[in-house]
Amino acid sequence: MKCAGCYKENTGGYCNKCRKKLFDGKQVSTVLPFSAPKNENLRQYHEQAKRLSISGVQLKYSLRLEGKILTLSDGNGQYILKPVPPAPSLAYAEAAPENEHLTMQIAEQVFGIQTAANALVYFEDGLPAYVTRRFDVKADGSKRLQEDMAQLSGKTKSTHGESYKYSGTYEDIGVLIKRYVAAAMPALEIFFRNVLFNYVISNGDAHLKNFSLMQMDAGDYTLTPAYDLMSTILHVPGETDTALDLFEGDINTEYYSTYGHHGYPDFMELAKRLSLVENRAKRIVADMVSKVDAVLAMIDASPLPDELKAAYKHYYIDKVKRITIA
Repeated sequence: MKCAGCYKENTGGYCNKCRKKLFDGKQVSTVLPFSAPKNENLRQYHEQAKRLSISGVQLKYSLRLEGKILTLSDGNGQYILKPVPPAPSLAYAEAAPENEHLTMQIAEQVFGIQTAANALVYFEDGLPAYVTRRFDVKADGSKRLQEDMAQLSGKTKSTHGESYKYSGTYEDIGVLIKRYVAAAMPALEIFFRNVLFNYVISNGDAHLKNFSLMQMDAGDYTLTPAYDLMSTILHVPGETDTALDLFEGDINTEYYSTYGHHGYPDFMELAKRLSLVENRAKRIVADMVSKVDAVLAMIDASPLPDELKAAYKHYYIDKVKRITIA
């Protein structure tokens, strides 16, 4: 059996490395002691657990680790649980937990992107869910100050309407990083890599609220680990390539005007606007296009249905071609 955290061959459950990252080394089962949320038990869920938010159509519940058991929590949550979204409008909604888990693992294992610790978990009725450890909760239970880019830019439903989190550009996020992060240049390189990753993996929902800053113990701010990474095109056919424009007027570039989508020149223009050193930006792009075999192998190792594995690979290879230097 493969580890439900990292896909490595394992005797069952989570491997030692994943147990350490997720549960401080405790022997936690991959099976939750309760059923998936359904119409008949939603009242119990909402009484026992804090429903953190609904991002689009995806429910999120709060969990705590009690001994070696993950339990629903109405406060002081240490983990976020995402079950299969109750969304008939989504294609292959039942595979959403595996999609998010796979995408997060590709980000961390293949590209070295710091991500929130995460794994697959299963309800007692066999349905899968995605579980992630909250990086804003300290060992003593206190919380770090975290603000997403919508908050930092002062954008809310009341100020910018229902689609406020899609109001802005990735260049705008770069401006916020320069303003609030003392070690801005390393943070901007990390951000640029994350934007590229979201593009090649076909995550069309990397909006303002999916990038955040967090205050560290010394009082300085840094980018949080990456979270909410998913190949959204698998569930939303015709999904846009990016949730935000790269920069104002990005569809008027020579490349976009010729091909109808973003490519290598557009991302290099974004890197320039983020004030990245050109050669360092080129190396980030080169690294992103050099690991196709490793990504395909991880897709094969995942529990995604074969049809979705093929689709995931198709969209990924197409995007890699777009940012490969001609």
